[in-house]
Amino acid sequence: MSNDSPSHSRRRVRLARGVSPWLAPMVAAAAISAALARRSRPWVLAAAPLTALTGAMLWFFRDPDRELGAGLVLSPADGVVQSIDPQPDGRTRVAIFMSPLNVHVNRAPLDGTVSSMRHVDGGYRPAFNKDSDQNERVVWHFDTAIGDLELVQIAGAVARRIVPYTGIGAKVSRGERIGLIRFGSRVDIYLPEGIAPAVTVGQRTTAGVTRIDHG
Repeated sequence: MSNDSPSHSRRRVRLARGVSPWLAPMVAAAAISAALARRSRPWVLAAAPLTALTGAMLWFFRDPDRELGAGLVLSPADGVVQSIDPQPDGRTRVAIFMSPLNVHVNRAPLDGTVSSMRHVDGGYRPAFNKDSDQNERVVWHFDTAIGDLELVQIAGAVARRIVPYTGIGAKVSRGERIGLIRFGSRVDIYLPEGIAPAVTVGQRTTAGVTRIDHG
């Protein structure tokens, strides 16, 4: 399993993998406009907002190390529990809404092997919309000690790119980084039958820390 598990590293904040196509041009534009502003005062009007936007993007794309929480199944995402819905097959879906202010890196809920990973085309409705589960998404299945565990990364109105960090056949550790959703969106986790959720609607979650199952 990967050494990326936060329990094996010191606490620090890094930038998420997969943000270069968005961040690099903004950093370059801010640096150039700042240099030009020293020579020509009108460039200050461009340098100030570009610098502020660059700082905001650095905050949006932060990827802090975490110490693992207690429990078998950990939250895959930072955010707020949007809904908890029993499914016809006996599973329970826990939907976590991620705002643009949350960390956008998602983590493996527990130890296992990626048995399948599928990209599904779809729309770009706001993540809080009840029909957002039909948005563009990546559907993961993990072979775990509690059986098949499904996790779905869902793109939103702004978050139009999902970046997986691993693939089919990979072994992952609980709390390990598995992918990124750029800006805000939603992550659904389907608890297998017999696993009761330990969270409630409206509760805030922290990826790799908050316990999802009752045990």
